[in-house]
Amino acid sequence: MQDFTRRTLLQGGTALAATGMLTGPALFDFAKAWAQSAPWKAEPGAKLTVMRWKRFVPQEDDAFNAMVAAFKAATGTEMNVFSESFEDVQPKASVAANTGSGLDLAWGLHTLPQLFPTKVLKMNDVADYLGKKYGGWTDAAAKTCKQGNDWLGIPVATNGGYMTYRKSALEKAGFKEFPKDFPGFLEMCKALKKNNTPAGFALGHASGDGNSWLHWVLWGHGAYTVDQNDKIIINSPETAKALEYCKGLYESFIPGTASWNDSSNNKAFLAGELYCTANGISIYVAAKTDASKKELAADTYHALWPVGPVGKPTELQLALPILAFNFTKYPNAAKAFVAFMLEKENYEKWLDGAQGYLTQTLNAYESAPIWTADPKNAVFAQASKRTLPASGIGTVGEKAATAIADFIVVDMFANYCAGAKDAKGAMAEAERQLKRIYR
Repeated sequence: MQDFTRRTLLQGGTALAATGMLTGPALFDFAKAWAQSAPWKAEPGAKLTVMRWKRFVPQEDDAFNAMVAAFKAATGTEMNVFSESFEDVQPKASVAANTGSGLDLAWGLHTLPQLFPTKVLKMNDVADYLGKKYGGWTDAAAKTCKQGNDWLGIPVATNGGYMTYRKSALEKAGFKEFPKDFPGFLEMCKALKKNNTPAGFALGHASGDGNSWLHWVLWGHGAYTVDQNDKIIINSPETAKALEYCKGLYESFIPGTASWNDSSNNKAFLAGELYCTANGISIYVAAKTDASKKELAADTYHALWPVGPVGKPTELQLALPILAFNFTKYPNAAKAFVAFMLEKENYEKWLDGAQGYLTQTLNAYESAPIWTADPKNAVFAQASKRTLPASGIGTVGEKAATAIADFIVVDMFANYCAGAKDAKGAMAEAERQLKRIYR
């Protein structure tokens, strides 16, 4: 757990000075002025305990730490921040929600606020303030956090995951550009395997990677867990086609993907064992910042997800919403901190620190400098606008969030691809689990 002081702020500012953005003492001066005029005044003696997902890009951590330290220095709020892996955020947030203690704010993934609709502090005023100031929210981001007209949390960012590949391997396999449709993508993966330069995508309980690409396959075939009225429709001919297509992909993958977590593909790609995967920009950033991997970085490129038989994008990008629990003793400080995070003076610097790993959910930040700083960054700027909400075409809410958290779609594909069940059995198991949720 980290306690943030003004010294931390100055250290973070030094680390970020090269960006030319607001850092160090200048950031402190902005924070102080902001705190004096902000709609929310932190309670005297406020102390906030914040759980966040564990960063994948160190420079993002530097920018975030500087932001936290500036908020503490300007408002007097004690800030205790700790990080957890993607897989551990939701269980630990659930413990806090059930016990009514331990956390003030939880910053997680997908539709986390929807898991605890009666335990969260409504954020309507924060959402309105930021939306009016910064050009409104992207559609999927807003749906992630809204229940009716109420905002259960704030969609801070989207972790855009896109196809990450070695250009030389693609060209050797006979592809001048990355395929734009499902048949072409499957043929490419088969060709990569034939050349011993395989692709690989997580089939294990990878909260980000596994859910993202397998929902893309499902939705791309016009299959969904539930329809617009939340009627369960997973057991369908479209799902069967998605399973069969996925099995073809799986047979071309590098061995071991059935047990991969969210960091497995990063490690394999950087080790030179993997030549195509879906990931945030963190693989490319890690290669760029490692002197021994300059050749790999130069050979690494990004592409949009291919489009399936439905004829339109069916991406599931990783939403990163933050919520404040309604049992916090310091609701004004919590709201102030969330609003402060997304102010231009902080947010663009933070996006820059993330180096493309994070994408804006407020439309005004589409022109942030990070998206033109490197041509390989540009594709990630589209993530929040191209994604569907985690519920697909169904209702965004606690039930859809539970289905994601319980890996129902992931397990269905894994059961079939790894041979644990046939297609009918895999679909029937997913249907049975969904019926327990959508009662």
